[in-house]
Amino acid sequence: MELFEDIRRDRRDGGLSIRELSIKYRVHRRAVRQALAAAVPPARKKPVRAFPVSGRWEPVVREWLVADELVHRKQRHTAARIWQRLVDEHGADIASSTVRAMVVRLRADIGASITDVPIGQVHAEGREAEVDFGEFYADLGAGLVKVHMFVMRLSCSGRAVHYAYSTPSSEAFLDGHVRAFAEFGGVPGRIRYDNLTAAVTKVLLGRGRIENQRFVGLRSHYGFDSFFCIPGVEGAHEKGGVEGEIGRFRRRHLTPVPVLSGTGALNAVMHAGDRRDDHRHIGGRQQTVGAAFAAEAPALAALPSDAFDPSTLVSARVDAKARVSVRACHYSVPAHLVGRRVEVAIGGMTITVREHGAIVAVHERSIGKGQESLVLDHYLEVLLRKPGALAGATALAQAQAAGTFTPLHQRFWDHARTVGDGPGTKALIGVLLLHRTMTADAVAAGMHAALAVGCTDPDIVAVEARRHTDQRTVALLEATGTTPIADIAWHRPAPTLSPYDSLLTK
Repeated sequence: MELFEDIRRDRRDGGLSIRELSIKYRVHRRAVRQALAAAVPPARKKPVRAFPVSGRWEPVVREWLVADELVHRKQRHTAARIWQRLVDEHGADIASSTVRAMVVRLRADIGASITDVPIGQVHAEGREAEVDFGEFYADLGAGLVKVHMFVMRLSCSGRAVHYAYSTPSSEAFLDGHVRAFAEFGGVPGRIRYDNLTAAVTKVLLGRGRIENQRFVGLRSHYGFDSFFCIPGVEGAHEKGGVEGEIGRFRRRHLTPVPVLSGTGALNAVMHAGDRRDDHRHIGGRQQTVGAAFAAEAPALAALPSDAFDPSTLVSARVDAKARVSVRACHYSVPAHLVGRRVEVAIGGMTITVREHGAIVAVHERSIGKGQESLVLDHYLEVLLRKPGALAGATALAQAQAAGTFTPLHQRFWDHARTVGDGPGTKALIGVLLLHRTMTADAVAAGMHAALAVGCTDPDIVAVEARRHTDQRTVALLEATGTTPIADIAWHRPAPTLSPYDSLLTK
């Protein structure tokens, strides 16, 4: 993955030809063409390599050496004593020479981190940003839940964007980058991170890291560099801007605890907070954050022409209740898919279900485990055969809470059931099916018109809904003056039987 990234960077920045790149990196020109065509190398089987002998003992030895800094130097561990403790207390099968080399490396690393002093920095425009996750609590309709906040902050202007996610998963991490770059309209040259598992799979000695391959693909796609801070609190000062931004935004815009219908509404509130922050001043700066960002924006690298997909694709089987199980939560799909396998795209904020490439369901990603997200429309064909199940259906309760099943629907249902629960419920379901092909306003107008004459026939509702749609179209065309009323297709002349009069003479 890193080789592909280097090849793409040299092509982008140096303009090297395929032949020059092939010579420079000592690879076949076919491999160079693959790197230029896609940021992610084609999948291949990788051999499983064993960890170094000393690797499993480094955390233990590091802990002992860090503790030594708090005691007198004459009672600190020697390399020989560390080797003895590893053998006696942990049963390690390791050579003393290996331990000595490990102690030398760790002491150099620990000594550097302890004596490190933060130095003030000047940030060039468009050069750097910082990323981190924060936590806060919100009431999203089912009591307090923990929400994870993705933050990207430009180091020069201080402009930041914030997004709420159900979990700090790799999908949320990648999705946050894609959204942030789109919001900024460009890409900073380098981004600072702590050692998030979505970006780093293993922390090595010093600054060495084994990186998540999907993160490497994102970095290669957008063409930015990454910098990883020292693990733990010792490295917090290396990205102090975003660390402080998380707390400031939480106190300023998320206190008191927000009470909203879902993460979609929560993100809308956070986006509004970002826009208000454009008018604030940071420290003693004369410019507002918004004005500083306007000056920094031209220095950001341009966005790539093609989009990066941050979602994870998995295959799932639809259960007997027309649901797919994704990350310990359940999401409904159309009932006719029961028992089939479908493709699920797990995004940072949404769950998208496809069958043979066609989207059949899109859900807002649930917060917490064991949650259900059910869409009433997915069960309408079943409810036509089982109308008695509608009154207590979980999907109906969720539709009422979300506002998609309105008081007007309830009034229509109550009136329709005066002739019987079964026929009345089937009439309501017939109206709900109209929402698949008509706008909510048109169906509402149709229900109002039907109720005005005491009728609950779904066909009458459909006719009145179409009439409402036609009238709105006419009004819009008349207001814009684009098409005369006489030219509208539904204004046809009255029918006549005169052509058939000739048949009477025969």
